Amino acid sequence: MNPILCRTLLAAFACGGGSVFAAVPAKTAAAELLFARKVWPLLQEKCLACHGKEEDKIKGDFDLRTRESFAAGGASGFAPVNGRTPARSPILRAVRRHDGDFEPMPPKENDRLSDEQIAYLEKWVNAGAPWPDAARMAELAKVASPWDAADGVMVKTSGGLADEWTNRRYKPEDLWAYRPLKRSPVPGIGAGETEGKREIEGTRVGERRASLHLPVSPSPYLGRNPIDAFIAARLPAGLTPASPADRRTLLRRATFDLVGLPPTPEEIAAFLGDADSDERAFTHVVERLLASPHYGEKWGRHWLDVARYADSSGFANDFVRGNAWRYRDYVVRAFNDDKPYDRFIREQIAGDEMAAAEASGSPPDPLRTSEMLVATGFLRMGPWELTGMEVPKVARQRFLDDVTQTVGETFLGQALQCARCHDHKIDPVPTRDYYSMQAIFATTQLADRPAAFLPAENRAGFEEKKYLEQRQEFYRGVLKRLDEKSLAAARAWYADKQIDPAPFEQAVAEVLGTRNNRGRDAGYAEVRAALMKRGIPEERIPPKLAGFTPEDYGQERIARKGLERLKWDFDRYEPVAFSVYSGRTPELKSVLAPMRMSGGRAGAGELEETCIRPGGDPFASGPKVRPAVPSAATILGEMQDAPIELPTAIEGRRLALADWIAAEKNPLTARVMVNRIWLWHFGQALAGNPNNLGATGRKPTHPELLDWLAATFIERGWSVKSLHRLIMNSNTYRRAAQHPEPARLAEKDPNKTSYAVFQPRRLTAEELRDTMLHVTGELNPMLGGIPVRPEVNREVALQPRQVMGTFAEAWQPSPTPAQRHRRSLYVQQVRGLGDPFMEVFNAPSPDLSCERRDASTVTPQVFSMFNSQASYHRALAFATRLMKETKSRDAALCRAFGLAYGRAPGAGEVGAGLAHWDAMTARHRTLKFEPTAVRSEVVREAVEENTGERFTFTEPLEAAADFIPDLQPAAAAPDLRGLAEVCLVLLNSNEFAYVY
Repeated sequence: MNPILCRTLLAAFACGGGSVFAAVPAKTAAAELLFARKVWPLLQEKCLACHGKEEDKIKGDFDLRTRESFAAGGASGFAPVNGRTPARSPILRAVRRHDGDFEPMPPKENDRLSDEQIAYLEKWVNAGAPWPDAARMAELAKVASPWDAADGVMVKTSGGLADEWTNRRYKPEDLWAYRPLKRSPVPGIGAGETEGKREIEGTRVGERRASLHLPVSPSPYLGRNPIDAFIAARLPAGLTPASPADRRTLLRRATFDLVGLPPTPEEIAAFLGDADSDERAFTHVVERLLASPHYGEKWGRHWLDVARYADSSGFANDFVRGNAWRYRDYVVRAFNDDKPYDRFIREQIAGDEMAAAEASGSPPDPLRTSEMLVATGFLRMGPWELTGMEVPKVARQRFLDDVTQTVGETFLGQALQCARCHDHKIDPVPTRDYYSMQAIFATTQLADRPAAFLPAENRAGFEEKKYLEQRQEFYRGVLKRLDEKSLAAARAWYADKQIDPAPFEQAVAEVLGTRNNRGRDAGYAEVRAALMKRGIPEERIPPKLAGFTPEDYGQERIARKGLERLKWDFDRYEPVAFSVYSGRTPELKSVLAPMRMSGGRAGAGELEETCIRPGGDPFASGPKVRPAVPSAATILGEMQDAPIELPTAIEGRRLALADWIAAEKNPLTARVMVNRIWLWHFGQALAGNPNNLGATGRKPTHPELLDWLAATFIERGWSVKSLHRLIMNSNTYRRAAQHPEPARLAEKDPNKTSYAVFQPRRLTAEELRDTMLHVTGELNPMLGGIPVRPEVNREVALQPRQVMGTFAEAWQPSPTPAQRHRRSLYVQQVRGLGDPFMEVFNAPSPDLSCERRDASTVTPQVFSMFNSQASYHRALAFATRLMKETKSRDAALCRAFGLAYGRAPGAGEVGAGLAHWDAMTARHRTLKFEPTAVRSEVVREAVEENTGERFTFTEPLEAAADFIPDLQPAAAAPDLRGLAEVCLVLLNSNEFAYVY
């Protein structure tokens, strides 16, 4: 062993733990410490899976769990350590992987030991391979030694499932997010002239609605905007930043950034004509965009990605969540109103408990209560079901796991799910913490609660409820026809059996015209139930579903299940919130209708006591835990010296959690949100994984800037709009996307983290669709309201889809263009029926929280943009607009470029456009298009599960009667279709699809 290390260890023992090793030679003591700190964790990580984790599956009979079993060796007969020639020890020869006498270990190449890890083993073997017993290992864990600096720091938590985990050490750099928020001095700026200080002077936390948007000085990157100073401090030597972007480019960038749409030609002209300085003119642009009601739509979309928003339940029971749209509109309002983020957190986690607390001692405000009940829809956005085929305890645990993980990811940047089965292998998150946090939600129950509509909520389009009523009558008609058929068959049965039908007829008279316990018209099934209730012998009761053919069996199931499913659809038009409440857990075996809150919520049902569930098994039972928050964040963040335990009463648990998350001293919350905001502006986060600020997430590229922004965020009253102003008025944001020295940029900044240029991005799926509608003049700018259904690929719209054990209804487009051409935010998101256009352009799945959208480039995107019916319809609408707004062919092309690109075309572009227009017009004169028929029904074929026989049924498409199609090619003249081909080219260009 290194003599310097030996002397250092001896000094450490003499100072801190000498009494523990008084009788142990220094060399042995050092080797024991090496074993405890390095070798034993290495064996656990790399070897025990095959050599000790499962006693009956130990490979090669080589057991590494104890000193004795290790020394015994394995089936090879070789001792693992050779005392005479340690360098030839079998264990070392195996891990070095180049000795033909021993199989390489670990077997997989990807798991091979690093040179550093092999060196630890060599030092340990050369020292005689000491293996301390459990008592010695516990003492070693307490010793202060030089390993502390190299091995990291020990983190106090609520405690792991084993002492080895509790006493483990972490690299300091992996704990960066847990450290208390530190406001670093701004590089190169004196304290007296700091823009941040100047702007927020006199404003502290609590002054939530203060005006905080003074113009930011646009001086060079070492000027008054602190962002530029922090960025400049980490700019690679020899690399200069790009020049500012031109006004036209910057306006397009900012407009897409804040409202998700391109600037209009009129807005571009106004900005280009503003005689004020570039900086002041742009400040006015930012203020105008922040005041736009469409700002909330764009930034609400970002949040809904994280919150895993969808309008259906998912899984095999993918029924519609009729009232989920109210949560979506709550999010839009929150961003438009610049709701302080700490309030935003509290309302989504505990809005119902906040409403109850605020109303204590005073009459409740029904509108305020509604807002907060709607906000808690966040907790229910994950996929969930409980059918008769599901085990209720599994469904309940699925909800608890989902909400625990999502709250951790969304607000704390902590991926907690790893701790569900075992103590977290990377981060200081013990399993105890996971289930302690889950205990907070043990009294959280799912319910659709009465909540009055707010004046700000858009209730336009409620008249479409008539289509559901028509479908309801259709299903009732099917069941009535089948009931009449069964009644007739039953009467024939009585006649054939020569049994007195009087009791049967009496039951028919009493039952028909009433409703059963599921709210449906009572019929033949209820007649049989009445006979059995009266004690009529079974042999005198006609058979179930008398007279049914295989087709009747299928029709009955489809109609019965369809009526059940419509209950959720009808909630779309009712003042009901997709929400939660605090109470005992009711006994539920299946959920076949929207869940309403029980009047005896505190007294009936099970008061769940959360326990650690080994392996994440919902039926396993370990030690009980109290409601508590993550301990490492509490202690390392210096919020408190010990884990914080929360109330154990039925109510108040979530509110206490929300208060802890939204506390100014919480080290994670502000960092997480600021990191997201930066990502949504620049396309990359300061810390690479917004949902995971732990050891496996990418470290911050500019940690001082991240902390400075987080501290400023809190000081400015948790105002998101204030951060927009600060970020967008920086030189960093306003830089061009092209660098004057691209080769030097690639050399100095290969990972593109210097912000020397602005990184271009492709429009998101929603932005592409919305922008096409915007330039064609079709976009309906109305805010909020019930979901809409645009036209999608017909094969997708009409494809058979199983839900709740039967067929789901077909996708019926909204009848009018004004309804169909709303922003994509308002399109109904059905988990089991995705729009192919959205999917191919990387719209995220709502099943999981999306921290960052991908942007792939694949061939199907070409077909979607250039060859699809939807794209050509947009091109036709674009051409129609151009024809209406201009009087010449040249003017039409100039207007097309102005709308699509925000600029005038060059002379060559006009010539090429006119030539293509002429060529396509000539071609279209040879083409003939047939009008597209509107289908009023779809015929389906299925196999009836009771009989195994095929049958067919017809599904009506009620909205088709009122459907108004977009302009069809058959109704357009060849000249218009020729111009549409030019428009299609413009819509398919990079200049249209990218932001620079």
